[in-house]
Amino acid sequence: MKMNPLGRTGLMVSELCLGTMTYGTQTPEADAHRQIETALAAGINFIDTAEMYPVNPVAKETIGLTEEVIGNWQAANRGRRGEYILATKHTGEGMAHVRDGAPITAATIPGAVEGSLKRLKTDVIDLYQFHWPNRGSYMFRRNWGYDPSSQNREETIAHMEEALEALQRQVEKGNIRHFGLSNESAWGTTQWARIAEARGWPRVASIQNEYSLMCRMFDTDLAEVAANEDVGLLAFSPLAAGLLTGKYQGGAVPEGSRRSRTPDLGGRITERAFLAVQAYLDLAAEFGIDPVHMALAWAAGRPFMTSVIFGASTQEQLDHVLAGAGMVLPEGLAARIDALHRAHPLPY
Repeated sequence: MKMNPLGRTGLMVSELCLGTMTYGTQTPEADAHRQIETALAAGINFIDTAEMYPVNPVAKETIGLTEEVIGNWQAANRGRRGEYILATKHTGEGMAHVRDGAPITAATIPGAVEGSLKRLKTDVIDLYQFHWPNRGSYMFRRNWGYDPSSQNREETIAHMEEALEALQRQVEKGNIRHFGLSNESAWGTTQWARIAEARGWPRVASIQNEYSLMCRMFDTDLAEVAANEDVGLLAFSPLAAGLLTGKYQGGAVPEGSRRSRTPDLGGRITERAFLAVQAYLDLAAEFGIDPVHMALAWAAGRPFMTSVIFGASTQEQLDHVLAGAGMVLPEGLAARIDALHRAHPLPY
């Protein structure tokens, strides 16, 4: 498994990261533990989770369950903690099931960190991420109408300073090692980095945003940030919530699938989306490549990519992904993919 540097932390992470957002609901605990074992055996050393998981849908009664599932595996495998980099996230403003929707503040950070440590049954979180910014985000299909003109710069900068100082205290306690962002913008990422450098506080190591053949917003300003600030991308939804597998073509809704639980796939279901998916499926077939392997290999090969986070609700899906690990796209395919992107830009 190819390894990439995690920002300036000195850590190396596998180019594929095991996502866990279905653990505890779609993926029963025993199956989740088997997945962790399989991923580690395949050379994956990076596991990503969040305090609000599982999702599809998020429910008050299941908040934190995914961390508990991982923690139970960790408790039974104490000697293996050094084999993997563990990442989790502090839920952002508006998620009513977590802290009644409170925003991320210096006051919420200690309790959130302690809660995750307890559920994960570990002494330290390697990468602690803010799930989305308090001021809002262009992610989750909000790019079509998000308006930052009402933001208060002074308040935002003050929040960043207070949050970074609180994170520094967590580093000093040994609770967390490094800091990452999620669903952030180019401006926000550079501000987090600038403040940290000026004050000697935890510097952002990575940014976890959606990225796939269907969602290439990172290709512009954020790609430049990644290149100049060493803040690489941790890509989530690299298979476009399952669309790029082809399993939803023709109106199909497989039993137990994500779409059976979230019919619009978080706003990704559009007529143009299915046209784009078919174009990518046809291209993969032309080159004799599995479309899942094509999508993941393409994402892993992007110049700003640190790790591609994939989820597998079943062992069969995990095995399918791992069968294509390390694949390099054949000559000419990347150019054809770019041509399709120009023909089908932002299809949802």
